[in-house]
Amino acid sequence: MKRVLIVLTMMLMVSVVSAQDASKKEGMDQKMNGPAISFKTTTHDYGEIYQGSDGSFSFVFTNTGNEPLILSKPRSSCGCTVPSWPKEPILPGDDSQIKVTYNTKKVGPFNKTVTVYSNAKNKKSIVLRIKGKVVAKPAEALPEKETGTGAAPINK
Repeated sequence: MKRVLIVLTMMLMVSVVSAQDASKKEGMDQKMNGPAISFKTTTHDYGEIYQGSDGSFSFVFTNTGNEPLILSKPRSSCGCTVPSWPKEPILPGDDSQIKVTYNTKKVGPFNKTVTVYSNAKNKKSIVLRIKGKVVAKPAEALPEKETGTGAAPINK
């Protein structure tokens, strides 16, 4: 009788454990459904760039989910950083980009962020970062004519 009870208890425990594993797997599948966003990089370092030069960089991303990805208006940390993003839904498996343009009129270091909001299941918001240093353009000097004595023709 004890053996029968032990066997039944073990069978009950095995069935409970396997039911829990199955419910965990179903829960994981439900979490994976929907759009998902994946960026190739979330930080760009310009290094040193000249004042007045093009301060644009495109952050490439992919919809790795199984439903269309929709981006909301990205928010920049200041008015000197302007993002442009795709307004239409990005289909599963498709790539797109968010272009961030920094105004390089002011000389000095910068470290700016753009927060991207979306309907992605894996990340509702992602922070993109640009950094670098704007340096003044070097003054352009015109070539000067040498006035040394060796350069003038001699009359004989």
